[in-house]
Order: sequence, then structure tokens, then C-alpha cells
Amino acid sequence: MQQSATTRGYGRSASALTALAAGLALSLATAAPVWAQVTAAGQRGTPAAAAATTTATAARKVGSPVFTDIPGLIEDAIARADKAVAAIIAVPDEKRTFENTLGAIDDLLARLDSGTNMAQFMAYVSTDAAERDASNAAQLRIESWMIDLSKNEDLYRAVKAYAATEPNLSGERARLLEHTLRDYRRAGMELPKEQRDKLTEIEKSLSELAIQFETNIREDETVVAVTRDELAGVPEEFINSRDRAGDLYVITMDYPSVDAVWKHCTVETTREKVRFAYARRGGQKNVRLLERILKLRDEHASILGYDSTVDYVVETRMAKNGDTVAQFYEDLIPIVRKKAEKDYAELTQAKRQNTGDPNAVVQIWDRNFYEDYLLRTKYNVDSQEVRQYFPLQAVLDGLFSITQSLYGIEYRDVTASAGTPDRPLWHEDVKLYEVYDRKTGEMLGSFYIDLFPRDNKYNHAAQWGLRQHKVYMDGTEQKPLAALVCNFTKPTADKPSLMQHDEVETFFHEFGHCLHTILSEADLQSFAGTSVERDFVEAPSQMFENWVWDADVLATFARHYQTGKPLPRDLLDRMISARHLNSGLWAMGQIWLGKIDNAYHMAPGGEIDTTAVQLELSEQLLPYPPMPETWFQAAFGHLMGYQAGYYGYMWSLVYASDMFQRFKELGMLNPEAGRYYREKILARGGTMDGMDMVRDYLGREPDMSAFLKHLGLDE
Repeated sequence: MQQSATTRGYGRSASALTALAAGLALSLATAAPVWAQVTAAGQRGTPAAAAATTTATAARKVGSPVFTDIPGLIEDAIARADKAVAAIIAVPDEKRTFENTLGAIDDLLARLDSGTNMAQFMAYVSTDAAERDASNAAQLRIESWMIDLSKNEDLYRAVKAYAATEPNLSGERARLLEHTLRDYRRAGMELPKEQRDKLTEIEKSLSELAIQFETNIREDETVVAVTRDELAGVPEEFINSRDRAGDLYVITMDYPSVDAVWKHCTVETTREKVRFAYARRGGQKNVRLLERILKLRDEHASILGYDSTVDYVVETRMAKNGDTVAQFYEDLIPIVRKKAEKDYAELTQAKRQNTGDPNAVVQIWDRNFYEDYLLRTKYNVDSQEVRQYFPLQAVLDGLFSITQSLYGIEYRDVTASAGTPDRPLWHEDVKLYEVYDRKTGEMLGSFYIDLFPRDNKYNHAAQWGLRQHKVYMDGTEQKPLAALVCNFTKPTADKPSLMQHDEVETFFHEFGHCLHTILSEADLQSFAGTSVERDFVEAPSQMFENWVWDADVLATFARHYQTGKPLPRDLLDRMISARHLNSGLWAMGQIWLGKIDNAYHMAPGGEIDTTAVQLELSEQLLPYPPMPETWFQAAFGHLMGYQAGYYGYMWSLVYASDMFQRFKELGMLNPEAGRYYREKILARGGTMDGMDMVRDYLGREPDMSAFLKHLGLDE
């Protein structure tokens, strides 16, 4: 979710007060997920898996509920924060310093986050319904408090008084002052009180509605029941893992399940049933919620003097304004469309060949199936054969080995000593690792992995920054804590979890977000880890996807789960030759989602029929016939965290592709390249503008050539 669905992506805002001021996103100030990437066909790359499940022992308490009194915990944390706010306000203006004003604000927010984020995170992972409800209520309470803080006139005056001293600041500290004043303006603090009060009312309503929207997605119970014959072509191990209702097999809407049907089921009507069900998740109740949210967001932007929500949101991003985003798409669409048309023609030919129908038309539910068909028939790549070389334990070991070597770090499994109140384990599948710097021996941070599907769990792939790196004003240091939440196929008693290659890609992607959090060296929480511009946050993780396509990298871990033989080089060569299969359709799907997001957030007055618009844009941009009576936007979770910013996935891929060139030249496993990247990108977090950071890393201006080549569009 850094989401979101990544799905691959969302991280914290670039400044602590950005989250306070916006009131538009479900941002858990600290525990905002970085999501996995979503496409028109669902998710591109699904939640990745890791090691075998952890067995609970009597020595440690594992499972939900983790917290006995979430409301009490939240109120205690808020009381401490209120006391800290009062102390800042009480400082005489003539005695104001960075430490007792801006630094103190960063301190109190960091303490509030670190004290409440785990409780808020339980809404996404807990197996206990009461705890999930309490966690949702905690999110709402914290966000409401933060909205009030962004409108606190006495605190605003304290910051203004400090700024009036024209302090001699540099680096992070100068950036924090600049961003804080900017965010106060964006919070409406320069407006009359009546308008500020209206903004507060809107922001609190938006917070509540966003939480309900995401809760409805997580708790959606849509299933499709089919006969055994209707699952023809689907692997037996998948069919045998299904729940049964008499003679019917139950297909749930988690990605491993729907992907198995879309990719392998030879019965088109079954693929169609599952696709329609998937596109109706969230229901009309979420459509209604979304349309209320869009009106409120537009009203919020209008009060602040912006023409649209897009202009309000993008102001603090790399793109800076909606016109730049529109031009980005205008330049990209003609290039992508050519490849997408070729892709669709190839799928059409494949379907006509396979069915014997010279007039067959490729539908959206055919895409995965005929992509897999072409892999097998044209490129001689069988996805089921490929899976045999990616048992999850080997993937986890390989991922760990590669990143430890590249970045000079070491992971230690400390799950056996976890399960305590300060290091909870909310399920027996959860594992906890500590990260150490090999050169200094210093403990850098910790991360959880929770990698298998279960009821009511967050159902995409995402990284949460539960705690950020922080050096408090008294000199004490806080180490970061991250969590990777995914939904990969769980191992059985007689077979390990075997990962699709795109699942391996997703795992590397999400781990890229995790390293961004853990390897941060920012002193201020406001700029730690993934606290970069939202249209840059995906770049480090997108770049890391390239490692799963490199022969030298795969030679370190891709081995057959039974024989131990390495992935054959000729098979990898065939996989690489097929890498751009449907890349145009994938890219156009991303553009479609981004254009939908933009259209929703540019509608005058926020008045829009979201279903009609997404179908209209489908006709304009996608070659498949539209799907009437569907409302996929009801489960488009990015609209609650990436609103008016989904363009950032394609935007950041431009920089990810360009940054990757240095690794490609120096070597994918070259520790020197890894140290340079750690220093220039990962360690810096949001301490400087993304564009300046990229220029410094590249030593030149970025360009799009590597991006076009990455997507197979350079021809």
C-alpha cells in the first residue's frame, strides 16, 4: 500500500505538518502504507511471500488481540502531546530557538507516532474484530487531533514568532521551517476563522469517510462459487485449497486466487464471472462514500483558493501543478498507445488461434489468460514451470543475501524473543528482524514480515513505516521500525509456497520501501525514510524490481524446490525476451487509473458520476470493451491515500529507470554501487527535493530514454 494497492506505494508526506494540514488522506501520520502497484487487470505483481510460517511457542505470546486498551493508550499519548504543545506555546517569543519550537514540534509528533502507530496498524492485520474496530477508532481520534493541531492558533503564532527572528538555519532545519510555514498556509491559517473552522469540519469528515471506505474494502466478502468443471485448467493444488459449499468451490477475491483463475482457467465464462465480481468489490456503498469524499475534497481546495483538488495536492510534489501532470500524460499516451495496440492485436490473434473463432474479441478477463498462453506458445515460458524455481524460502534467503551485501548490513531473526508488549506478534505467521550495519555494528532498525492471506487482513502488498528514524532535541536516537504486509500463497504440509516470478518482483519492490525506511539517516522525523514527495516515493522500490531479471542475481537463489538445480539460463533468456509482452497494455492501464484519479479530482464542485467516468475513460484509453454494471473504483484504495496523485507511479518510474543505469553499468551485485545509492538516495529520505537528489545521484539531468526502454517503448 506505500499501497497502496504497492499496488505498490504510499509513504508519509514530506513534512509532518503536511499530513496535519491536508486532512484529505487516510494517512495515519506515521503508519501510512506504501502500496503495491495496481493495474487495469488488478495488481501487477502480487503480494510477495517469505519464509515458512513461524510456529507459536509457549515461550512467547503470539496473536490477537495485541492491545488490551487501545482507547486508553491513545488518550494517554494525546495527553502527553497536549502537554508538549502547551510547553511550546508557553516559551517567551524572545527566547524561541529551533530546539524549543520547531524541533519540539517534530519531537512531540515523533513521540505520538511511535506511541500509537502499532495500535493504529492493527486495523490492517489483527485477527480480532474488536481490536480492528478499536484500531479504526484510534486512527480517527489521532487524525482528528492532528487536524486540530494544524489549526492551533497559539502554536501557529509561536512558529511565526520564531520565523520572525530570521534564524540562521541550514539543511534539514531550514527545510523544516520552510515546509512548516508552507503547510500552515495550506492548512488555511492565513484565512478568517470562519473559513478555518469550515476546513476543520471538512477534514474531520474526510478522515472518517476515508477510514470507512478502506474498512469496507478489507471486510468485503465477495466470492464466486463454481463447479469443478468450471475450473478446468486451474492447477490442482489451487483447487484443493478452496473451501467447498457442497459441490461448489469458493473463489475469494484475494489476488493469488483471482490470478490463478484469470491466468489458467480455460473456461472463459468462469474468468468472466470472477472478473465481474472483482470489479464490484466495495459495492455501491463505497461508490456513494467516494462521491461524498470528492465533493468535500473539492470544497476544501476551493476554500484554500485552488482551482481543483489536483492543484492543491500536486503543489507539494515534484510535478508542482496539475498542468504538468496533464502534459506528462499528453506526451506519454501516443507513445504507449502504439505499443498497446500491438499488444492487443497479438492477444486477439492468440485468442482466435486458441478458440478457432476468427471473430473472437479479447475481453479484459482474457488478458491474463492469453498473456500466459503467449508465454507458453510463443516464448516457451511456462509460468507453472518457472514457479518451481522460486520457493519462498529461497527467495527470502536470496533477497536478504543480496541486500546485505549491497548495502553493508546484516539481518538477524529475533522472532523467538518477540511477542512482548513492545514487540508484539499479532499472528503466528509474523516474523521480526533487526538490521545492523556491518561496518560499525550499530543496530539500524527492525522490520516485520506478514506475508500470507487471511480473513479481514489488508489484501494487497504494502510497507508501513511504523516508526521513523529520529534524533530528538535531547540527543536521544529512535530507530525505525517497518512492516511488510503481503498476501502470498501459503505453504502446505507437503509443498512449499512457490512464487510466480511477478510475485518475486513485488517482494523486491516492497523490500525496497522497507530499506528506504530502515536506512534513513535523517535527524528529523518529518524527512525520515519514505517522507519524500509522493511522486518520487515509488522510485527506489521500482528500481529494485530490476534485480529479479538479472542472470547473476537469480543465480544466487533461483533453484528448483525439489532438485536444487538453478534456473536454466535458456529459460531466463526466454523470460527476458518476453519481458515486454503486454507492456503497452500494462502502461496504458496505469495511465487509465491515473486519468480516472485526475478526472475525479478535477470535476467542478466535485460533482461527478464516478462509474460513468471510469467507463468513459476505459473506452478512450483501453482496447477492451468496457464492463457495464461494474464499479471498480469502490475498491480502488489508492483514492484514499494517493488521491490526485496516482500519476506518481508512472512519474517515479521515469526516475527509477534512470537511476538503475548506474547499477547496470557497475554491476547489480556491486557493493560500491550499493553504498553510493544508500548514501545518495536511501539515507537522505526527504531532506532535499527529489529532483535535486536525483540530479546529485546521476551527476546530470534525468531523461526518459531509460524509462521508455524499460517499458519496451523505445522503438
